[in-house]
Amino acid sequence: MTTRSRRETITFKHPFRIKGIDRLLSAGAYEVITDEEMIEGLSFPAFRRVATMIMVPAAGPRSSTMEMISISSVALSDAQRNDASAA
Repeated sequence: MTTRSRRETITFKHPFRIKGIDRLLSAGAYEVITDEEMIEGLSFPAFRRVATMIMVPAAGPRSSTMEMISISSVALSDAQRNDASAA
């Protein structure tokens, strides 16, 4: 099965929360990695999302370390929508 990973940077203008992460994240740019697998048997290439991860600063005193946390794509969309509608 063919898989691919897409990386993009998403910017939040306000502190935010994402379901699955138990702390408030600060405003700023975050790298999001999406893993997709090819749907076999079609006459054209099509991919489906199988995982979404976000890189966040690790909790604790060592702010220079990062951790990759698996999140739902719906939770990410909700956080982006909330950020866009924040005053």
